[in-house]
Amino acid sequence: MSTSFRLMHNGDTLPLADLPLLPFAAWRDGMIDRVVQGSRIVSLFACPLDEEGLRLIALLAQDTEGTLAIASTPVPREYPALTPACPEAHWFERELAEQWGLHPQGHPWLKPIRFQPPQPGPFTSPDASYPQIGDFAAFQMDGESIHEVAVGPVHAGIIEPGHFRFQCRGEEVYHLEISLGYQHRGIEQALKGGPSKRTLPYMETLAGDTTIGHASAYCQLVEALAGCTVPMTAQAMRGIGLELERLANHIGDLGALAGDVGFLPTASYCGRIRGDFLNMSALLCGNRFGRGLLRPGGTWYGMDAARLADLRSRLEQGLTDITVAVELLWRSTSVMARLEETGRLSRETCNQIGLVGPAARACGVERDIRYDYPFGIYRFFQIPLSSWHTGDVFARAYVRWLEIQRSVAFIKTLLDSLQDSEIYRAPAALTVNRLAVSLVEGWRGEICHIAITDAQGRFASYKITDPSFHNWMGLALALRNQQISDFPLCNKSFNLSYCGHDL
Repeated sequence: MSTSFRLMHNGDTLPLADLPLLPFAAWRDGMIDRVVQGSRIVSLFACPLDEEGLRLIALLAQDTEGTLAIASTPVPREYPALTPACPEAHWFERELAEQWGLHPQGHPWLKPIRFQPPQPGPFTSPDASYPQIGDFAAFQMDGESIHEVAVGPVHAGIIEPGHFRFQCRGEEVYHLEISLGYQHRGIEQALKGGPSKRTLPYMETLAGDTTIGHASAYCQLVEALAGCTVPMTAQAMRGIGLELERLANHIGDLGALAGDVGFLPTASYCGRIRGDFLNMSALLCGNRFGRGLLRPGGTWYGMDAARLADLRSRLEQGLTDITVAVELLWRSTSVMARLEETGRLSRETCNQIGLVGPAARACGVERDIRYDYPFGIYRFFQIPLSSWHTGDVFARAYVRWLEIQRSVAFIKTLLDSLQDSEIYRAPAALTVNRLAVSLVEGWRGEICHIAITDAQGRFASYKITDPSFHNWMGLALALRNQQISDFPLCNKSFNLSYCGHDL
């Protein structure tokens, strides 16, 4: 057996035979020691890699070094939980218990996160005694004036389903319990045996507002396994698509935040301006969400001189319009009174629970895959990192505004260097018995795809960690000691994905 974690970089692969296999105690101690020293959990999942049973695989990020540490271990059905010593493992261990029938002993709240049927495995046979939904007691509070408020899972309009249960004393929220899983579609199971004609469409619809983000992670992973080099023009097109996706969603979020505090000028402007940026994505590939732009080996579309000029003109106008709309927010004292010091999270809490994306950067944590683990075009063109320090709704809004300005400037830089040249190189067959890791900074934050191929070069296992997986607990903690009327504002300031979490 190996004795330590192995270091990798974003986009690396390694033979399965070289994946460290540690005794469980050494693996667990190594995990905790690395997290205490500043690493964080990117992914933690189980898969049946051999006849002996399940293996737990942990991928840790070492942001200051820009490296990833990976190791596996044979996992017993019952094991001492990581969560008491490593709180960011909390959500991962709940998933492991639900999916595979594992029992992390000492876990503070071992409740399913999706209420999905368990996967076939050594601890989930018909005769096995694995945790059932009814085994988990709901969080309860007793006392005078304590009451519960239940919201969802059915919401007004087209909002995705999710259930929220507030434990309150008067108007003050003591605890928010979030129940998801209503959008569970079995995507990870459907990906096994791929790639196939369906694989890329699955990726583009994992979370419909993150088409480019997840498709980029998938394409990079396939290219790594196939040893394929992507042409520079295609990498630039991918970067433009990813930043346009970020722009449209950030603008939509700022408008929605304005709407939640009843500030209609910015709310109405942003709705229209978001549409303008979605139309820029359609200018690239014919689809407002960017579907059909990417493929393993490159892109389907390049840019001619006329469309380059059109996109540059639209960007200039879009930035002018959104600047006017957003400056109205910052100049309104009533708006600022609602945004500032609402739903505040400390930098310490952010690191303890492993927040990613704008939610982390709003707590003063400079965490961005484009900067720490550059991929694609970001290896050649740097984009400044945007952060704030107050950790409240205002900070999460202001980070979005900073990123809007910097994404526009980044796209303009790429347009100035873009050439009408090669956009695709056909990838070869995937290498066999190999593991690959791909990270992308989506507009919500870190996206992680990990694939393991079998002896035929097909996907034996495919694990996806959407940024929402890391951040839902952040929303729950942000509501503590807040007024229940602050929930819509806090919820929108995170704007997490239900389907991206539920897969």
